[in-house]
Amino acid sequence: MPHLAPPPPGKRHPAPRMPPRTRRRMHAALSAAACALVLALAPLSADAALPLAVDGQPLPSLAPMLERVTPAVVNISSQADPRQAPGTSRMQSPETVRQNVGSGVIVDASQGNILTNHHVVRGATAIRVSLQDGRAFNATVVGSDPDTDLAVLRIPAQNLQALSLSDSSDLRVGDFVVAIGDPYGLGQSASSGIVSALDRSSLRAAGYQNFIQTDASINPGNSGGALVNLNGELVGINTMIYTPSGGNVGIGFAIPSNLAGEVMRQLLQHGQVQRGGLGLDTLDITPRNARQLGLAPGSTGIVVARVADGSPAQKAGVQARDQILSMDGKALSTSAQLRNAEGLLPVGQQVRLTLRRAGATSEVLLRIEPEQNERFHAGSLDARLAGVEFSEVGRAQRLQGNDGAAVSATFPDRGPVAARLQRGDIVIGVNRRPVSKLADLRDLLAGAASQPLVLTLLRGRAAYTLQVN
Repeated sequence: MPHLAPPPPGKRHPAPRMPPRTRRRMHAALSAAACALVLALAPLSADAALPLAVDGQPLPSLAPMLERVTPAVVNISSQADPRQAPGTSRMQSPETVRQNVGSGVIVDASQGNILTNHHVVRGATAIRVSLQDGRAFNATVVGSDPDTDLAVLRIPAQNLQALSLSDSSDLRVGDFVVAIGDPYGLGQSASSGIVSALDRSSLRAAGYQNFIQTDASINPGNSGGALVNLNGELVGINTMIYTPSGGNVGIGFAIPSNLAGEVMRQLLQHGQVQRGGLGLDTLDITPRNARQLGLAPGSTGIVVARVADGSPAQKAGVQARDQILSMDGKALSTSAQLRNAEGLLPVGQQVRLTLRRAGATSEVLLRIEPEQNERFHAGSLDARLAGVEFSEVGRAQRLQGNDGAAVSATFPDRGPVAARLQRGDIVIGVNRRPVSKLADLRDLLAGAASQPLVLTLLRGRAAYTLQVN
């Protein structure tokens, strides 16, 4: 390791003498330099200020835009059932430590409508919204969608200021953005950065995903806050961070405004999001099943395992063993990507699938139709089941003699029970009482919220019991 040491000893020589005139000139130069240094270190006068322009060009500032935007960003505090506290994860919402603090964005001043994250108000028994001007109101939940982590609140307030939603499809990687919220409960603040990536999905937080990634600082308390462009338009709802330590490391995610706007429209109109489907069961292609399905060696991507009777896919002529290459020109490589893309499309939307069959490529048009099976999130009835979605048992399962309520989706980061259940599990009993259909499960859960909970379920051909405390 380098270190400092005195110079080696040597023979000492006397310093040479300077002529008197040289000494006087050097003394004068040193005195002038000392005076200049003193002046440079002297405090600026009260009238001094930074220049407003350099070479005739005004200095850039985000202040004018923020002055317009920040009144529309609010602080949200909620009192939630402590059993809903999420577990720790490297991919987590910023509210893991302070679940009851978040942010929101006023999107309709006349109605008092506020967009925020579902996880900010999940399981809340009381919600308080604080405005920048010091006013505070109790809020009601108009609707909430766990699958996209969005919620709409309403407050009885006048003289509000709202943000307009921008077309997030216009965003490009490298565009400047600003995140606004209430990190750590310190009070409203803003941080700037760029769009780091678009269309992020397959993150471990589950749900339907189509995130904007940004390096603008997003910290605990920022969830539900605004991500705006330099025009002060809402381009995203700040939602999640990637963190090994619990703090910001420059990888944050926001829900695009186009998706948030569609979810908000449905929540305001129906109180929930109505999702549809194409009627396809698919598999990821592996070397083993490629041989079994008779696909060409080296095939990768997605293959159709089954087409539901009467579904949009069947009407369009999709067949089992077709390979799905892309949707609306966007390449798909896994079944999870297809499910994510399908779940983000509104009912009635027309999509174009590119298929490969027997070596030939073709395109088909399909229209998203409403799902026939009812679904519901069990966490809305019992907080211990947060992150578990149930539906009616599918036709194929009924043909095998299985009745009950099927686990249609799990979101492991939202609760310990969700982490233990799997998609395809069938609940056939609650507290030793039989479940033959979804309505049975709903009724039994509604009456067991304050009791220990024992689920009896089928996984494949095996039966299990799951004790929930």
